[in-house]
Amino acid sequence: MKFRWIGAAVLTVAGAAAWAQDGEMSFFVTSQNPGSGGNLGGLEGADAHCAALAEAVGAGGATWRAYLSTSAENARDRIGTGPWVNAAGVTVAESVEQLHGGEANLGKDTLLDETGAVVNGRGDSPNRHDILTGSLPDGTVAEGMTCEDWTSDGPDTAGMVGHHDRMGLDESDAAKSWNSSHSSRGGCGLEALRGTGGDGLFYCFAAD
Repeated sequence: MKFRWIGAAVLTVAGAAAWAQDGEMSFFVTSQNPGSGGNLGGLEGADAHCAALAEAVGAGGATWRAYLSTSAENARDRIGTGPWVNAAGVTVAESVEQLHGGEANLGKDTLLDETGAVVNGRGDSPNRHDILTGSLPDGTVAEGMTCEDWTSDGPDTAGMVGHHDRMGLDESDAAKSWNSSHSSRGGCGLEALRGTGGDGLFYCFAAD
């Protein structure tokens, strides 16, 4: 397992950059949080973070949108129509319906970051599998779980997260959900998010 992760990391620059330059990559998990946990500067700030990370690997030509719901907008309505391809050239979903319908190609091996690296999951150290979404399984808003529409990292707020590795404490649908597993605990600050197995990461999709 360790060798596999190292191999993915070694291939990030050449592999991901090549796909990005060819215009292929249209989906990734952010490799890092902007720095304030659930306070992303709203959807505008989150989208800008997606665009900056994509630009760094040569994929800045697309219109990048964060897969995040707010009180005014659902994540599923922000991301275009698909299909979406990861940095390794693998299709993760053909359409919005497939993405949310249980037939998408979603898991630790396919939900890669923008460099093509595998994101740590359950059993890795540190675990980073909690991905911010603020969403229910169908991609609509999880009311009260959006870190105040992604403007707060306070201790009295909460954000819904999914498990990118489709693994949790049990075999329930929630534990295996890529976009709607559980709410953050202890607020939306970066340390609170890390406390339940996350790192303030989120999904980015090319909407065009």
